[in-house]
Amino acid sequence: FSIGFFFFIDASTYSHSHLNAGSEVHIKFVDWIPGICSALGMLVINSIEKTRLSADSYSYSGTGVAWKARLVLFLGFALMAGGLAGSVAVLVLKYVVPEYGFPALYFGIANVVANGLIMLSSVVLWVSQNMEDDYTYNLAL
Repeated sequence: FSIGFFFFIDASTYSHSHLNAGSEVHIKFVDWIPGICSALGMLVINSIEKTRLSADSYSYSGTGVAWKARLVLFLGFALMAGGLAGSVAVLVLKYVVPEYGFPALYFGIANVVANGLIMLSSVVLWVSQNMEDDYTYNLAL
């Protein structure tokens, strides 16, 4: 997660530094929208426990808990997929189609890498936090 945002923050600071002073290409708010969507998707996905996905009505209060949890999980994955697709769209429409050179093309590539790493870290975090206790060790004597 932090490496992904490092790539994007690095590109953003380079975009507005004196090293990029002669260029007309800078990172604007449009470049930030896919990262915001991916980060929100990560928060939504990691707020769902796996036990709620197969919950019956007697485990938790209320009815339809599993259906609601699956819907929220789908929305989280849709946010992350939209963030990744948005970063690819920004890369193609803002940097590849106008045929900018490599200092400016790095801004779009960093955006795609950042969103891909956020998506990867979200899946790893969700799987590792929701693992069953079969593989844990009890070190108490």
